[in-house]
Amino acid sequence: MDDRSDDIRRPLSSRIEVYAGVGRKRWPDDLKAEIVAESFRPGAVVADVARRHGCRPQQVHDWRRRARLGQLVLPASTDTLSFVPLVSESSLPAAAEPSGSPEAATVTVEFLGARVECAERPALLC
Repeated sequence: MDDRSDDIRRPLSSRIEVYAGVGRKRWPDDLKAEIVAESFRPGAVVADVARRHGCRPQQVHDWRRRARLGQLVLPASTDTLSFVPLVSESSLPAAAEPSGSPEAATVTVEFLGARVECAERPALLC
């Protein structure tokens, strides 16, 4: 490629860029997910995140869009809360009727030394 110009108003550039490589870089999905998760952190700037990882901001924006559409699975964050399924230790047979006692309508959750009890209260009649 020739870097000469006939335009005398344009100063000659002393900077030459050499592109080495064999084409596009392949980004593994787990690395994309880490980069996207970093870009979603409060105060993060997509251009800065992209520069740190050696990719283009447009790529990060595309990966963020794919993550929102569910096409890219992000790593689980320790800072976010999520719901977990509740599994009963003892289950009633399908034909069993609730007894109406307060014990039958109480759910107890114990986790890491904390205990939460949720009891169903009968509706008040007016």
